[in-house]
Amino acid sequence: MSLEALKARLKENINLSPQYGTIKKVAPNIVYADGITPSVGDLVRVKKSNGSECLGMVTLSENHRFGFTPFSFIEGYKTGDKVILEKKGLSFPVSDSLLGRVLNPLGMPIDDKGPIQASTHIPVITPPIQAMKRGIIDEVFSVGVRSIDGLLTCGKGQKMGIFAGSGVGKSTLMGMIVKGCVAPIKVVALIGERGREVPEFIQKNLNGDLKDTVLIVATSDDSALMRKYGAFCAMAVAEYFKNQGRDVLFIMDSVTRFAMAQREIGLALGEPPTTKGYPPSVLSLLPQLMERAGKEEGKGSITAFFTVLVEGDDLSDPIADQARSILDGHIVLSRELTDYGIFPPINILSSASRLTNDITTPKHREAIRKFRRLYALLKENEILIRIGSYQKGFDPELDLAIEKKSLMEDFIAQSESEKIPYAQSVEKLINIM
Repeated sequence: MSLEALKARLKENINLSPQYGTIKKVAPNIVYADGITPSVGDLVRVKKSNGSECLGMVTLSENHRFGFTPFSFIEGYKTGDKVILEKKGLSFPVSDSLLGRVLNPLGMPIDDKGPIQASTHIPVITPPIQAMKRGIIDEVFSVGVRSIDGLLTCGKGQKMGIFAGSGVGKSTLMGMIVKGCVAPIKVVALIGERGREVPEFIQKNLNGDLKDTVLIVATSDDSALMRKYGAFCAMAVAEYFKNQGRDVLFIMDSVTRFAMAQREIGLALGEPPTTKGYPPSVLSLLPQLMERAGKEEGKGSITAFFTVLVEGDDLSDPIADQARSILDGHIVLSRELTDYGIFPPINILSSASRLTNDITTPKHREAIRKFRRLYALLKENEILIRIGSYQKGFDPELDLAIEKKSLMEDFIAQSESEKIPYAQSVEKLINIM
């Protein structure tokens, strides 16, 4: 190092002899150390005896010691390793250069396209939008999927849930929404999913087009801390663009894997397990994440779609139940419709959007009401119709439903590559009804 460079280095506000702590105990999911007094949420760097280094986050603070959860796995840690305070709180690098990139929750690119040119760093954990600063949702947010735009119309800044069992078609619907929506910025968080699904989602569901999209990825083989903070980092990126006055689509797959990551961390910290082993912190963490989406006065909006993996197709699952109570609507995917070959397999009768009546025209609302009524009649009398027990003429409304059955099924079905404008979806619905 040259003399001038050394002088410049000495002028920087850095601690050239940092205080460090020492690891005292290594448990399966948490490491205990003493010697320094960091706050919960601070990042620490561990210098292992083999010369390697890794990061962790402080999750426990006691009188004479603290505990941290590593971002990597526990292998290689031992008592006596040095622990240095890295920085106060987790932050994420942000700039427009994030568009088109795939990153991990630490802000490091994993797409082999070189480093990120970040103009600033933002904190990952921030409070949600204050209630009185939220804008009224009065604009339609078109997603290009006919059954959603026509029957479950979403507003700009709305939070929706996509509930489905495994293998029903969540990822396919996510890809249709990302490709077909009207948002200029898209942030996709893939949390706890199989590593194979990441390149598949990019190539198959997005056709390799990431020009206005940011992907934050924490796969199932990442540590629980990476999976947990992957969701918060993705939301922080969406907030960065929202604060610039832009409209953002935020999609996260899946809330269930995020909750499972917090379950691992919470149980390791000694929290009591409740329903299905989830500790209380899981239920309090969901609104901290989901309420950060929305529309803010004087700024842009974040329209969010959170997928929820419903184990055994049971909608009374604690995570699904809690998510439904926080979100502004839910889209339920049906395995039965998948078996019938109807895609996307959206169960219209079990799904709802709480803002549809506020953002649609009276004519559109009447068409939705009539569609749901006729569709419900068909489902209610399906067995009678199939075995030939129902005779035409007994119920004029059911006769009308049978007459329009093929038109209604054609309306809710759509090919994966099809992108349908909102006005066209509404017009077709009104014409059918």
